[in-house]
Amino acid sequence: QVQLVESGGTSVEPGGSLRLACTASGFTFSVYPMRWYRQPPGKEREWVASITSRSGTKKYADAVKDRFTISRDNGVNTLYLQMDDLKSEDTAMYYCNVDVGYNAWGQGTQVTVSS
Repeated sequence: QVQLVESGGTSVEPGGSLRLACTASGFTFSVYPMRWYRQPPGKEREWVASITSRSGTKKYADAVKDRFTISRDNGVNTLYLQMDDLKSEDTAMYYCNVDVGYNAWGQGTQVTVSS
């Protein structure tokens, strides 16, 4: 059974940094591309970043490019999202995602950017 558990979300001031983590189990983490999504309050869920299985290719939404960095450690089955220069519009619930034949989601971790 696929399990994804996000952590690291909290409240932070604009310009601050956070590192989110997603711990995976129930599938062979090292062979699957992984993604981060987010859902701002009152809005649709949106894609944030993707990474291939061996970290060879990373892609970002325009809104987070040059501020967020996706990475993974296949040795500990964990996906990361380093978020720098946070803005109020980054406030959202953040989810990790994997397509293992179906889309699997974690429960999310809340990031709030506010002064």
